[in-house]
Amino acid sequence: MQHNAPPEAPAGCPAHRNVPLFGPEFGADPQRHYDRLRRMGPSAPVDIAPDVEVELVTSYDAALYILHNPAWFVRDSRRWNALKEGRVPRDSPALPMLGHRPNALFADGAAHARLRQAITDSLATIDEIRLVRLVQRSADYLVSRFADEPHGRAELMADYAQPLPLLVFSELFGCPPEIGDGVIAGIRGIFEGAPGADEVLSGALTDLIALKHLRPGADLTTRLLEHSARLSDEEVLHQLVTLLSGGTLPLAAAIGTGTALYLDADWPAGLPVEDAIMRTLWHYAPIANYAAHYPVQDVELGSRTLRVGDPVLISFAGANTDPKLTEHREQLSAKSHLAFGAGPHACPAKDPALLIAVHAVESLLNRLPDVVMAATLGELCWNPAPWTRAPTSLPVRFSPRAVPSATATEVSGAREAPGASGFPDGRFDLASSPSVAAPAPHHGKGMFSRFLAWARGD
Repeated sequence: MQHNAPPEAPAGCPAHRNVPLFGPEFGADPQRHYDRLRRMGPSAPVDIAPDVEVELVTSYDAALYILHNPAWFVRDSRRWNALKEGRVPRDSPALPMLGHRPNALFADGAAHARLRQAITDSLATIDEIRLVRLVQRSADYLVSRFADEPHGRAELMADYAQPLPLLVFSELFGCPPEIGDGVIAGIRGIFEGAPGADEVLSGALTDLIALKHLRPGADLTTRLLEHSARLSDEEVLHQLVTLLSGGTLPLAAAIGTGTALYLDADWPAGLPVEDAIMRTLWHYAPIANYAAHYPVQDVELGSRTLRVGDPVLISFAGANTDPKLTEHREQLSAKSHLAFGAGPHACPAKDPALLIAVHAVESLLNRLPDVVMAATLGELCWNPAPWTRAPTSLPVRFSPRAVPSATATEVSGAREAPGASGFPDGRFDLASSPSVAAPAPHHGKGMFSRFLAWARGD
């Protein structure tokens, strides 16, 4: 693939430092950084973290070329030259994101196909109707925690957008209260950089896997354990971590940004929530810069040489806003954005993720019909990290109101009479999940325990 755009400065020129893709300046205006990088060609060298250089692809066409060519560009980060040579700081924030893990994200070829098939087959058993009900009940619970406050104010990122996917995923995994508390505490701690968070999450998931061996259920953990790919317990654990890390933070970003767009004064009246989520995916890609690839041989891309073993990251945010797209935007499907990736490593949870995001925003608006932002879209502060694009806070105002508690039956939805359905196709039944249906004692104090107790009316 050849492009002829000249670089802005000679590669390696000491008078020109790499563009830093982190910090407040980047977070405040990433598009300016992407525009500068595009002037160098389809890709350019950037610092993704202090002392960590990668090649970043901002061209839509070049991104598709790489994403669809797994034979030339592999995902196994153990090929990373700088890491092998000790040139990546041990405490670099890039390591948790780019360091190798035994999951589908970092696998290639037959190993990737095996892990991905187990994930896609398990996700295919989710019943969409019951997933919507779970999102709605999670929304009820979270809104109930602040809706009747006399000041009528909330911070929706911390109070709603971030915890909602965690509640949903803990339920999908079939967590009992105490284990769900550990899963949520662990994944939150990882996002916040809390010491020991990895160990908390691994411990909770290890306990969950052991429990599902003893008491299988209609949940994703059991589906992975029972899949014909015969995943080991360690492989199941790492696929669960992938689903958590790849799902919860981007979903929080999509929910928060989609809400902000919909509530913004410039949002056209009458357009549905789906349009706000679609605009989020095109213009505020929740996973902004990621998907590290490693060329198996030197590759010429425009005026740049992508060296074997050097990381090449895809700027989904940059590619989606590539000015060259305007030339044939009318020919593109509304879903042609790269927010979910493309090629063999495209996000396998795209459909449930869209469903969760749309219904999370709709549920919030239905429960707080007069909610307004306490700041304009232009006044919001954004995450300064390169990996995700999300508001750091989303302050809102509304008229205080009470949100009634739900019963376990309402959480699960109306149950069919025994034998009326039986789900012969093996589809996932949230109504039979033991973490909601079973009257587990309420002695935990974590978020998931409180949610389940609220759902039972305790």
